Amino acid sequence: MATGKKPASDAGKILRDPKSTRKEKEVAASDLSQRKGATSSKPKKK
Repeated sequence: MATGKKPASDAGKILRDPKSTRKEKEVAASDLSQRKGATSSKPKKK
């Protein structure tokens, strides 16, 4: 199941928080990668 808008927003806050643990950031990144409409960070080649 894809991550919704609110959980994705929360995950983004965790990633930006310098006090977040490494494990919290790993879980947040995983959540964002499963977000509905998520795109890869690699630019598309023309």
